[in-house]
Amino acid sequence: MTTTKNHSHYFQKISHLHSILAPIMLLPLLLTTITGTIFQIVDLAGKKDGFYWLLDWHKGHFGALNLELIYPFLNALGLFILLFTGIYMWFHMQHTSKKG
Repeated sequence: MTTTKNHSHYFQKISHLHSILAPIMLLPLLLTTITGTIFQIVDLAGKKDGFYWLLDWHKGHFGALNLELIYPFLNALGLFILLFTGIYMWFHMQHTSKKG
């Protein structure tokens, strides 16, 4: 019974971490994806000259706020944590549904 309580406790902690981190990571991950995609399309169309500001946003340079050195690592860390917690919750739900 103690093992079940421990698993339930871990699941609650991981689920809580996931629910806090997911909305926080949504904006930077979407921003990185959208700016990179749009710049690639503009580059393929041969019109990238007026769109280098997209690369600045893509890399984490937001005017006076320059996060270029840590932005990729924060994105990667956030994505890794979301993947880990999401996969853990998925496996936990699969295991729980097989028991019931």
